[in-house]
Formats: sequence, structure tokens, C-alpha cells
Amino acid sequence: MLKEKLLLVDGFNLLSRGYFATAYNKSEEDLTKTSDGIYTNALRVFFQKLFNLIDQHDISHLAIAWDVKREETSRRVKYDFYKASRNALPEPLIQQYETLTRVLEAIGITQLVVPPYEADDVIGTLSTKWSNDTDNHCLIYSNDKDLLQLLDKQTTQIIAQKRQETLYTIDHFQTEYGIDSSQWIDVKALLGDASDNIPGCPGVGAKSALPLIQQYLNVEQLFEQLDGLDPKFNRYKKKLTEGKESVFISKELATIERDISLFDTFDLNELKLEVEHHMVEEAMKGLELRIKYKGKQMG
Repeated sequence: MLKEKLLLVDGFNLLSRGYFATAYNKSEEDLTKTSDGIYTNALRVFFQKLFNLIDQHDISHLAIAWDVKREETSRRVKYDFYKASRNALPEPLIQQYETLTRVLEAIGITQLVVPPYEADDVIGTLSTKWSNDTDNHCLIYSNDKDLLQLLDKQTTQIIAQKRQETLYTIDHFQTEYGIDSSQWIDVKALLGDASDNIPGCPGVGAKSALPLIQQYLNVEQLFEQLDGLDPKFNRYKKKLTEGKESVFISKELATIERDISLFDTFDLNELKLEVEHHMVEEAMKGLELRIKYKGKQMG
């Protein structure tokens, strides 16, 4: 019997990457549509990638995690600057999100939206529960490096880079960064994240954030030992002193929730993948897409 394997997909990460890759230098009128005028450029990428992942990695359990609206997340409610600089989404992308969620439901693929949490928190909770409750492997599909904090012996992140994908394990992480995955939050607390409007510590960049955490293990111990800071970090002492509050807010924002109470009694078998060929065939025909699923051409 094959070992069970869970795939957790950051839904909007995949959908938006597919959209912008295929919409580059094109007007909305040039994007692919069905004969009824439904945009499909991002849907084609999403479905083909999803079905490829299922086949390639012998996936037995699957969930697509979606964010709640940006303004409704617990982080945004507490800190109004969080993700405030992000632009409005293109209408064809919004339309394809709405089409996609309907089609995924129709073919029986589990989707999870848990207010007021973000997709990362859903992925964090489910991957942790899977590691705690089973001896099996979990794959996270996303290019978001915030998720590296979730890596463990059973949890691997699939990261797309250029034209190839890397199965990025906890061993890869520890070799590359010289810290444990849980300490990634502390590196992010110092670095911040411009795309999410997480401030970090002004003046502390990539060259210093990682070495500081390698030496002091976390930001709490770093600030406890600030008066006796290693002389090689002296140039950052004033910046750290002035940025202390910002660092701790940034750590709070960068920390992925791993224990959403809604999932305390959740049966992981509800994520079992039971998608029938004829359902996929019908859905792909409706979208006028030709996509391979389990070795067969659909649509």
C-alpha cells in the first residue's frame, strides 16, 4: 500500500502567478477566453499544474487554501498598514478566481477559507496537524518563502524557480541558512517584507539579519544581550535599539498560525482526494481547456 501524502496549495499564489505569467505585455482583450467570454489564461495554468502535482507526487490528500479578504484578516484588523500598499487586482484575475472556486467545488476538490485567517495560517495548521497525527509526508506548493518556517522532517515546500521546481526540505533549509526553520520568523522580524508592508528593523538587511539570528537564536535573546552585543555587530546596535518595537510587531506579523482551533477535531480524511475522471472531463469541456489528468487528455 502506498503511503498517504498530503498536498497543500496556496491557491492565490498559484492562480496569480499563472495569470501574470500569461498576461505579460498583453491587454485584457488579448487574454484567452471561452466562446462565452470567460477568461481562462490563469485557469489553464492552475489546473495543469495542480493535476501534474497530483500525478507526479502520488497525492492521496489535497486542500486548496484561500485567503479571506485582505481587510478582514486578523493581522490587518490589528495593524492597518499590513499589506496596505498592494494594488487592486485586475478584473480578469478576480473573474478567474470566482470561476475556479466554483469548478473546484464541482469536481470535489477541498477548498478552505477560515476567517479571519490567511491561507498561510490554514496551511500552517494543517501541515502541523498532519505531522503530529501521521507518519506521512506533506507537500506545500507555494513560492512564498514565509512558509519555510513550516518545514520539518515530514513537510517539504515545492518552490518554482525559473523553469524548474525544487523540493525544498528541512535539510536544504538548514544547510542553506544554518538555523532551524522555526528561527526563520526571527530573521523575517529583522528583515521585514516590503511586499507585505512588514517593517522589520530599518537599517538591518540580509547581510546582518541571518548572522544575528545564527548567533543569538531569536530576537528576544538578541535584545536581552544588546548591551553586550558582539563587537562585530556594533554598527547595528543603535539601529536595533531604535527599531525594537518594529521588530516585535514584525515578528508577530510574520508568524504563521499553526493551531487554528477550528481544526482541533478536524478529520484529516476529509481531505482524501476522490476526483472522478468524468467530472474533470466535464469541467474542462465547459472551460474549453485541454488538460492532462492521470495520463488522459481532458476537455
